[in-house]
Amino acid sequence: MNILVCISNVPDTTSKITFTADHTALNTTGIQYIINPYDEIALSRAIDLTEGGDGKVTVINVGDAATEATIRKALAIGAHEAVRVDAAPRDAWFVAHQIADYAKNHSFDLILTGRESIDFNGTQVAAYVGELLGIPSVSTAKRVDIEGNKATVEREIEGGKEVLSVPLPLVVGTAEGVAEPRIPNMRGIMSARTKPLEVIPPVSVPELSRIVSYGSPEPRGSVTLVDAGEVEKLVDLLHNKARVI
Repeated sequence: MNILVCISNVPDTTSKITFTADHTALNTTGIQYIINPYDEIALSRAIDLTEGGDGKVTVINVGDAATEATIRKALAIGAHEAVRVDAAPRDAWFVAHQIADYAKNHSFDLILTGRESIDFNGTQVAAYVGELLGIPSVSTAKRVDIEGNKATVEREIEGGKEVLSVPLPLVVGTAEGVAEPRIPNMRGIMSARTKPLEVIPPVSVPELSRIVSYGSPEPRGSVTLVDAGEVEKLVDLLHNKARVI
């Protein structure tokens, strides 16, 4: 089985997020970057499916040279080879085009992404890639199993779960539960240094959207404590101050 796993380079969840003075870009000073956690779940499942020599896992990232440390970690975890599209990830539409252009020239049975990246939370790339390649896509999968040329994909829906049987090739956006993230061991770290990492130029994609500015959420307001017996005061605050009733 030939599997492509799409990985994003995102700020660590413990990073303090600030923006440049003109609010048009993220201030990257002092930020530690990691593999997007949902993508790491996808990578772990891909490795599970190819263990024992039954296939190959390729990771692909759209980013500049600064993302190569993240890509090498994916190789250390167990991916067999990697590709970096040498371009800043402008938006989901741009990223999906880069992935689809690479994938259409290779015979991938399965393309895995995380359900979303934790920096933009768009949940768009998997569906875009499927549409661009003309193959099925399923988002927010909680389980992915392969038997022969079909995948069984389980996803949560309101009030229950949905189980789908989908022919390969297929694009799946994975969520929690699909696999446990793996920690690279020393052997994996050492072998990652020599595994192939191909750098390719981006394809041209029309600009359909542009980020004008970023802004931080409003700071939390002060807390007003109301005695349990002061029901009328509580109602008044909820009605006139909080405006929720």
